[in-house]
Amino acid sequence: MTEAKRLAAEKALEYVADGMIVGVGTGSTVTYFIDGLARFRDRIAGAVSSSEQSTQRLRAHGIEVLDLNATGPLPLYVDGADECDPHKRLIKGGGAALTREKIIAEASERFVCIIDPSKRVDVLGRFPLPVEVIPMARSLVAREILRLTGGQPVWRDGVVTDNGNWILDVHHLAITDPVGMERELNQIPGVVSVGLFARRPADVVIVGGEPPQVL
Repeated sequence: MTEAKRLAAEKALEYVADGMIVGVGTGSTVTYFIDGLARFRDRIAGAVSSSEQSTQRLRAHGIEVLDLNATGPLPLYVDGADECDPHKRLIKGGGAALTREKIIAEASERFVCIIDPSKRVDVLGRFPLPVEVIPMARSLVAREILRLTGGQPVWRDGVVTDNGNWILDVHHLAITDPVGMERELNQIPGVVSVGLFARRPADVVIVGGEPPQVL
């Protein structure tokens, strides 16, 4: 799938315009996008990054990384996904950057999601749903998730997010109402962010291939 990821990332570069501040996500597919964005570094105004990992790669290419508080709304956000359904709703957070990714997606006029074909599903939930939690609330949140969804929360032991929090991965879900589940899980005290991008889905999905498919 490496080539499919690269082709999707290259296609996303077509959405980058001169003078733009570009929101940049996290993950293996986005790595190809960042490497391609280096060709535009003298034409764009900078980038807003969703993770320390992406920040380091952007700066290594000479791309200025800006604070979202200083930039205001963004014209474009490019990121990958762990799953994508036919309505462009997503599961994200496999790389533990879901909270910052969700913030940048919300701040962006256009969200372009780049995936390889294996990420397409009819119903979200085959990939465990990441939930970022305040550490002291881990067990409380896990019990509530089990009660509300029937899914099995598993602590991603040893992983600390860039925000200093922990991740629960919820297994054995079939998410037929992603917007409803996103809303419900967000109400649990101790939940920082849920890896469902359903209330604010992608605007464009690019599926890597020869040629790439734009949805």
